[in-house]
Amino acid sequence: MNITPSILKACKKGDRLAQSQLYRECFSLMKGVCIRYVKNDEEARALMNAGFLKILTKLDTYKSHVPFEAWARRIMINTIIDQYRRDKKYKENIRVTDLEEGIDLGRSVDYNHAEQHFDAEELMELVRRLPQMSQQVFNLFAIDGYSHQEISEMLGMSTGTSKWHVSFARKTIIEQLQKKMKPETKLWL
Repeated sequence: MNITPSILKACKKGDRLAQSQLYRECFSLMKGVCIRYVKNDEEARALMNAGFLKILTKLDTYKSHVPFEAWARRIMINTIIDQYRRDKKYKENIRVTDLEEGIDLGRSVDYNHAEQHFDAEELMELVRRLPQMSQQVFNLFAIDGYSHQEISEMLGMSTGTSKWHVSFARKTIIEQLQKKMKPETKLWL
C-alpha cells in the first residue's frame, strides 16, 4: 500500500478524491480480510464498505507510529465481528463430536504433497465451505493470530468452544483435501 500522510490528512478534512484514492489503495487488503470470513463476494463487499467507512470516521485515532495496514486490518476484523454479533440470532447450531475419532495419529505428515496439488485459492474455498462460525474462529485463530481467549471474548463463547471450532475446521479441511488427493496420503494442519 502506498498511503502517504498527505492522503490521510486530506481524508480527515473530507476530501472525496483522497478518500477514493485511500479506498483504492486499501481495496485488496480489505477484500482479502473480508473474503476469508464470508461465503460470497457480495457479503465481502458489503463488509468491506462498512469497514472502510469506519476507517474514514476513525482516522483521527490513527497514530502514525503504527503501520496503517495493521491499523486498517484491525478495524476491518472488528467490523466483521460486529456484523457477526448483529447476525448472531441466525447462528448455526453445530453438534459437538469426538474429533479424535478416525484420526490416525501414527502417520507422518507430508505438507509438500498438499502444496504441490492445491493453490491458495483452492484452500481458501475449502475454508469458505466451513460452517460460518467455524470459518470465523478458524480465520481469527489460524490466519489472523488471535488467541482462543481473545476469540472467546470477541465472539461471546468459551475458550473450549473456540478450540473446538478450530479442531473441527482443521479436521474438515483435511478430509476435503484427502478426498481430492491420493487415498493413502494423510495430512495434518
